[in-house]
Amino acid sequence: MLAVTVAQALGMLFTPRAAAAAAGGEFEIRAIDEQTKQPIAVRVHLKDAQGKPVRPGKLPFWHDHFIMPGKAVLELRPGRYTFEMERGPEYRIRTGHFEIRRGDADNRELVMQRFVDMKEEGWWSGDLHIHRPPHEIELVMLAEDLHIAPVITWWNANNAWSAAEPPASLVTCFDQNRFYHVMTGEDERAGGALLYFNLSRPLPIAAAEKEFPSSCEYLALARKDPNVHVDVEKPFWWDMPAWIASGQVDSIGLGNNHMQRDQMLDNEAWGKPRDRIAFPAPHGNGLWSQTIYYQLLDCGLRIPPSAGSASGVLPNPVGYNRVYVHCGPTLNYDTWWKNLRAGQVVVTNGPLIRDPRLNGELPGHVFRAEGGQTVQLQATLNLSIRESVDYLEIVKDGAVVHQVRLQDWADSGGRLPPVEFDRSGWLLVRAVTGNPKTYRFASTGPWYVEIGGQRRVSRQAAQFFFDWVYERARRIELPVGEKRDAVLKYHRAARDYWQKLLSEANAE
Repeated sequence: MLAVTVAQALGMLFTPRAAAAAAGGEFEIRAIDEQTKQPIAVRVHLKDAQGKPVRPGKLPFWHDHFIMPGKAVLELRPGRYTFEMERGPEYRIRTGHFEIRRGDADNRELVMQRFVDMKEEGWWSGDLHIHRPPHEIELVMLAEDLHIAPVITWWNANNAWSAAEPPASLVTCFDQNRFYHVMTGEDERAGGALLYFNLSRPLPIAAAEKEFPSSCEYLALARKDPNVHVDVEKPFWWDMPAWIASGQVDSIGLGNNHMQRDQMLDNEAWGKPRDRIAFPAPHGNGLWSQTIYYQLLDCGLRIPPSAGSASGVLPNPVGYNRVYVHCGPTLNYDTWWKNLRAGQVVVTNGPLIRDPRLNGELPGHVFRAEGGQTVQLQATLNLSIRESVDYLEIVKDGAVVHQVRLQDWADSGGRLPPVEFDRSGWLLVRAVTGNPKTYRFASTGPWYVEIGGQRRVSRQAAQFFFDWVYERARRIELPVGEKRDAVLKYHRAARDYWQKLLSEANAE
């Protein structure tokens, strides 16, 4: 017999089967949606008694998990096993353990409980950094309950279309409101990584060297396509100030692949390193990303945050870091990107900030007033969590001005304390868990306040990026000559951009 020990709270159904597998045991597992009573695709993390991930035969597998389409029959060696079953952040996680004995064959049915339906509230999820095979993506999206999935098919010298013809339609819609695009690309070299979306063909980067041509050249080339969306993959990449100075990027990865499901990638790769005393592990890298982003906002820039997981090259599942975009009751592919650029977003890898409003307006809104006037603002939102969040935080012009305990927020009917502006600035709301292994958080996109027709430009923030440009230029690994000059011209242009902002600063 198959021995099974499961906490009663899991509510699992276990029924013996008569057949038996010869060498080990055969175990059938099914996932059922609580509402529809129908099978649903899920992600499963199955580990043996030594804690090693188990890889089943033909199911899509990455790093430590596999995807199953509602049902799977697993042939397992005798022993004890543990599992976690997930379907994105809007469903409860199911966990359990069981034992397989030689020749046994049994099954189990797990009911997946949805506790939030973001799309019913007008918010639709996407992951901007996916390296998984296109033929797997539909099942993966279903298992992660993801609605927008641009799949990277060209990346530096790798190009899936060099020996194959792209499909006539690069965007596929399935399951009524799930979309994926198969012409997404990444230029990842010495200065960092830019992600390109909605192009009709790859950029000619296959022969690019580590530093030459400048990534800014390909950025300008991509901008000739009116449909392109360009994302700065992480805030701390060395060339980020130059990309921002070009005025040609649309979003920046606040929730990025250094934030992982069970750990942090606790370095800045070949980007600008953080001060490890000011930003200690394990949360330091995540806080460093946020600090840099806040400095951009402090320069008067209105660039929305995005999120990506890099599943397929780093351990994350697809959709671990995701951005929710407000599109209302019906999802349209082009509208999703338009509203992402408008900043109507929530970024998360855990807590679900639901329908945040500031004086009734979505993130990305600009509140304007005449000089000498003040602006009173109050945020409202709902919050759903699967792990502890101690506080909701209101961040104004880069500083936490209110830290609100969840009980106090609940007692106020979902309202946060009012915030007053007597000069231009910005505001967002974030929630951070106490997870000891990784930086697990949620953040709204920013709202903006413009008083007297001027944006707030912080002298300190502009100086931060001005100095960054000089530091990056000194690191360029090219000998004196034409190539070096061709690359340096973009950094000189960036120097001039940040110098001009510095001269226009109107706040400390």
